[in-house]
Amino acid sequence: MPFIDSKITVKVSEEKREKIKAELGKAAAIIGKPESFLMVGIEDEYCLYFAGEKLEKGAYVSVDVFGSVSSAAADKMTAKICEIYETELGIPGNKIYVEYRGTGDWGWNGRNF
Repeated sequence: MPFIDSKITVKVSEEKREKIKAELGKAAAIIGKPESFLMVGIEDEYCLYFAGEKLEKGAYVSVDVFGSVSSAAADKMTAKICEIYETELGIPGNKIYVEYRGTGDWGWNGRNF
């Protein structure tokens, strides 16, 4: 039950959204989560500042999961997320923050797991 939410400074075409969504779907296995329950949010043309400067190319990515993610899996997932955004949007890894949040309460379809 992961939700990967991205706030991206650049405009993202529908074609790129689909490609990013597909790549994140494959990457979900890294953190032990199925694509069948993956939800992805992409908010483009988002204003981000880093080190006091407005970012022309940058991203903040939040990975929310039911349960938790090991540090080793999070490290691999961060590398993959940075690779996806650099390949698809030209955003350098040093301008991407990735946050992981786990919870024991996750609702879907009128109930909690």
